[in-house]
Amino acid sequence: MNYGEWMEKVPQSIKGDPLWDLEIYRKSLFLYDLAWFDCDKMLKHDLGRPLARQLIRSSGSISANIEEGFGRGFGKDYARFLRIALGSARESRGWYYKGRHLLKPDVLEHRFTLLNPIIAGLTTLANQQARWK
Repeated sequence: MNYGEWMEKVPQSIKGDPLWDLEIYRKSLFLYDLAWFDCDKMLKHDLGRPLARQLIRSSGSISANIEEGFGRGFGKDYARFLRIALGSARESRGWYYKGRHLLKPDVLEHRFTLLNPIIAGLTTLANQQARWK
């Protein structure tokens, strides 16, 4: 599934939320769906089970913290949640790297290509929000 196909399947109740306008949010939801399928593959190997549990938790935490922070308004409090999401994004990238022996190289490259702009965007947005009055 690619990003365009995935976006077509997202319910209007999600797309109608102002948060949907934030591209890093959309991409973090997409990442979670991809991680779901990646974890299914990891769970089939004894050594992959602990990795899969950590990956699904950290990848889900990205969008969850963006959601929670956005719901609290703008400024320093939102920045705090964005930094937590940033930590989860970096952690997810690390779990993908650690699970590299269980996933195909093109899958890993795709996940890193998706995660890197999420990380960069969260860094920028968190810094902006920290300065917002």
